[in-house]
Amino acid sequence: MSVKLALLALLETEPMYGYQLRVEFEGRTGSTWPLNVGQVYTTLTRLERDGLVEPAAGDEQQDAGGQDEDGRSQQRYRLTDAGRDEVAAWFTTPVSRTQPARDELAIKVALAVTVPGVDVGTLIQRQRTASMAALQDYTRLKRRAGESDGDLAWSLVLDSLVFAAEAEIRWLDHCEARVRRAARERATTRPAAAEQQTARSQEAGR
Repeated sequence: MSVKLALLALLETEPMYGYQLRVEFEGRTGSTWPLNVGQVYTTLTRLERDGLVEPAAGDEQQDAGGQDEDGRSQQRYRLTDAGRDEVAAWFTTPVSRTQPARDELAIKVALAVTVPGVDVGTLIQRQRTASMAALQDYTRLKRRAGESDGDLAWSLVLDSLVFAAEAEIRWLDHCEARVRRAARERATTRPAAAEQQTARSQEAGR
């Protein structure tokens, strides 16, 4: 996820303080991807360096929204023209799938089938149970989501999580079937290979 682009998109609406940006981001995504407030300020510093945001002019007064969790006043930021162009380009450019993010579960299963002594079947069953529980949680949250703009944003995030969990469960079912089929094929191949080895040994002994 690009924190930089998410913050720029939020600033499209109005100038905000770093802490406000964090609250807005987590509110619209249901805190699915929590942001550290320090990460927000670090990102804003880089965005200002790159000419994508700038301090809001005439911002003399500080209010509760302009304070971080420690009560310290912070600078409000607004988009520059270059920042608006960056946001427009982000919203009109498809997300690339040529370099997918690392998937810990896919990596774990891929390694499990190659590391001796790992019970891949148990691994898959336990993960399926956990994925089913997550799917049930997301579905319950989905039923509670309202119809306001903020709720719509959160509801769409929940849709994504539901679809991802469903796809993960289907993939785990697929993995289990593939692992079982591979085990059966190995079991069939080994006796045949043993018979061939015995025949070769007998032939060599004549």
